[in-house]
Amino acid sequence: MDTSQRNHQNQGFVGDDGRSTASTVEISTNSPALRINSGDQEAAKVPEERATWGKGVEFLMSCIAMSVGLGNVWRFPFTALDNGGGAFLIPYLIVLFLIGKPIYYLEMVIGQFSSRGSVKVFDLCPAMKGVGIGQVISISMVTTYYVAIMGITLRYLYESFRSPLPWSECRPEWESFCVASSLGNTSQLASPMDMDRLPQQQPVASAELYFLTEVLHEKPNIEDGIGLPNWELVIGLFIAWACVFCIIRRGVKSSGKASYFLALFPYVIMGVLLVRAVTLPGSIDGIYYFIKPQWGKILDPKVWYAAVTQCFYSLSVCFGNIIMYSSFNKFGHNVHRDAAIVTGLDTMTSLLAGFTIFGILGHLAHEIGTDDIGSVVKGGAGLAFISYPDAIAKFKQLPQIFSVLFFLMLFVLGIGSNIAMTSCSVTAIRDRFPNFGQWQCSLLIAVVSFLIGLVYITPGGQYMLTLVDFFGASMIALVLGIAELYTIGWIYGTDRLCKDIEFMLGRKVGLYWRLCWSIITPLIMTVILIYFYATYQPLTYNDIIYPNWAYVIGWLITAFGILQLPIWMIVAIVRDPGQTLGAKIRGAFTPKKNWGPSDPLLREQYHKEIENELTPKRGQGIWAAIKQNIFG
Repeated sequence: MDTSQRNHQNQGFVGDDGRSTASTVEISTNSPALRINSGDQEAAKVPEERATWGKGVEFLMSCIAMSVGLGNVWRFPFTALDNGGGAFLIPYLIVLFLIGKPIYYLEMVIGQFSSRGSVKVFDLCPAMKGVGIGQVISISMVTTYYVAIMGITLRYLYESFRSPLPWSECRPEWESFCVASSLGNTSQLASPMDMDRLPQQQPVASAELYFLTEVLHEKPNIEDGIGLPNWELVIGLFIAWACVFCIIRRGVKSSGKASYFLALFPYVIMGVLLVRAVTLPGSIDGIYYFIKPQWGKILDPKVWYAAVTQCFYSLSVCFGNIIMYSSFNKFGHNVHRDAAIVTGLDTMTSLLAGFTIFGILGHLAHEIGTDDIGSVVKGGAGLAFISYPDAIAKFKQLPQIFSVLFFLMLFVLGIGSNIAMTSCSVTAIRDRFPNFGQWQCSLLIAVVSFLIGLVYITPGGQYMLTLVDFFGASMIALVLGIAELYTIGWIYGTDRLCKDIEFMLGRKVGLYWRLCWSIITPLIMTVILIYFYATYQPLTYNDIIYPNWAYVIGWLITAFGILQLPIWMIVAIVRDPGQTLGAKIRGAFTPKKNWGPSDPLLREQYHKEIENELTPKRGQGIWAAIKQNIFG
């Protein structure tokens, strides 16, 4: 049976609303595809009906909304500037080609092929189920602080309607150490507890003081705790979570409809801001500063490490989101095309955001009379909540409009990314407990995450956000991402994966994909992990060392995520029905009997074809098996 016939057959069983139309076709319960391992209780029933995207374009728009987020607007411009400017683009594009694009396509493929979420997809190798669980834990932690940033964004959005902008002027209590325009070189952020020392320091921009004292109420350290939440930010946090819940309450049926706005609207605003930016005096100097190559940095390992991490987090690979979204696709959807579109668009958006941001920062430098554009740039959240608002406040005409547009764009970008993160957790839970309703599960996660998110809007919240981001996202995702690549590339097998793609899409897989999945991508990621630990230094926030109890919490978070891997490996081996330890281990690393397409007839056909493919290769030598896995 060729692929066109298979896809046609599949269309007959899955309607446009994602519900099975099996009432028109009788499926035999004696089908080989439904004869399952007696020890596999989860497969003892015909699989639950699974929703699908209303239209294929909804999947594409959702992926764009997920991948194009805050990392493009504030992380990429500053990372590029800090790592060679225009020279950074060379390693970044190489890394995108060798890591970002291959992983993105890989995760789209296995999610769509199996119609399983990011945890259940590891039915392809039950012993590695801990990879999926660890990734859900990691993305759940990211979700809690990501929405807290959205709460801060809403505070700025609300304040943007005031005239004059509240961060544009020095308040009476700041007058002895405040200037209404940035003088730069304030490497140590001021905090409320430092006010008595500020007159002896270099003057601080009003936008910086506003962010630290009025919005965050930031503490100089967290030795005595993190304090209580700021009620104004609590309101913003609540509104942000209410938006997320309303969009995901009906699953892909509701989030798919919202994806058009979440994906496209930020580009409208970004276009308006870019046009405004390039018409401002000094903007060309800012853009040139952004893209000017510092060729001496191109061979620096730190630059390549920065390129990998930027690509990794910008595209949201190895967090489970992509697998989850693609699991709601129809079986024959062209994910090869979608992967190319999203990865290319993500890079273009990063460049577009860089031109916009640095065009406006160039104008800021022009207004305050400095040629050192780097002196007006803050990294990370400071770029969005200090440098950019400070620049907008200097606009001579209607700064409120451009402030509203900027923070509205940030909010929409953040919500689009967070929809994917929260949906990933919801899908993982509902795959395990299918009777748990979509809106009930979504509400539970929203409430729990809201309560956890209160930690990040306290006076010590930014300390905790940095801590959880490092130990709960970066460290866990990198280790589990490597485990995912080796699992799919070598335990499940690159060759089998390529045959799955041919079965699903009817297209041969090229040598580029085979080499990346089997050798290049996992090898580069492993080198990056080694470099990460070899150059590890204790985490700090604005050069302030954390108390010991904070480091203990951080390492416990990392351990909790990574230890899912050995824990669930042991569980899979113990649960396997094999009679000997060797048989149990082999069984735990072998795909479950119900692995394959969700449609029973397609799965039966797949099992027949894959068995015919695999039988002649059993018993071949190790070098022959390696060659077969890489080259087919």
